[in-house]
Amino acid sequence: MLKLLYYHFRMQPRGAGVLSAILADDERLALDELTYLLRDFPEVDIIATASNGLEAAQRIDELEPDVVFLDVQMPGMDGMSVIRKIRDGGGYQPYFILATAYDQYAVEAFRLEALDYLLKPVEKDRLGETVARASKFVLERARASADAPAPAVPSGPRTSLERAKILVRAQGRHFVVDAPEIIFATIEDGTITVVTGAFEGVVNYRTIEELQSNLDPDTFWRVHRSYLVNIHRIREVIPWFKSSYQVKMDDKKGTEIPVSRVQTKRLRTLLKL
Repeated sequence: MLKLLYYHFRMQPRGAGVLSAILADDERLALDELTYLLRDFPEVDIIATASNGLEAAQRIDELEPDVVFLDVQMPGMDGMSVIRKIRDGGGYQPYFILATAYDQYAVEAFRLEALDYLLKPVEKDRLGETVARASKFVLERARASADAPAPAVPSGPRTSLERAKILVRAQGRHFVVDAPEIIFATIEDGTITVVTGAFEGVVNYRTIEELQSNLDPDTFWRVHRSYLVNIHRIREVIPWFKSSYQVKMDDKKGTEIPVSRVQTKRLRTLLKL
């Protein structure tokens, strides 16, 4: 299987910045102002922006930035709710920096362990203190991660719960699918979708963890908190942001799935990257 994989270098190298950042604010002028101020800090690499909380949560999940600059009051989902959603998700956790025109949210920000709390209009000197603090925390975390041993491959022991067949609901019918035919599974809003070469449908498992525990750990790998992939159905490995990767599956759509930072070590071990 591994000999069938090849690398698709479609990204140009990123800058030398040590901090990847997402900025989220529903006010365009405020977003532009913060972007402008951060240009004077070459250690900050802005990889995405968002105009509301829902979009911010999605970008965080996809890109796993080092830091997130969040406005508090945004439509759909406010900044505090974004932090709670990411915290409750149990996956990769960036450092959050709140930027708001109001000081009454400071206590709640402290309770949620935000890295810093900036008042608008943001002053450049104050922003410099925040960037320096964020850089320190991110570098310390990177060193700790580098010193930690890489997880073993495969990802887990075999259990008596492994199933050779999975029941999948699709097109108003119930299909019995041989487990190796599953290319990948993903969860969104509590619903798990399974993709095979012939069709996609939903299963009755409540979590990705529950589905994974019923499948062969030598074949199915949790590359991201929202994705479980069949390693024998990976078509390409694609370099992505900040030394991370995506895997492209061999389903009809050629779905590209992000590999979380935690699982990047395992990918490098598996493929000798």
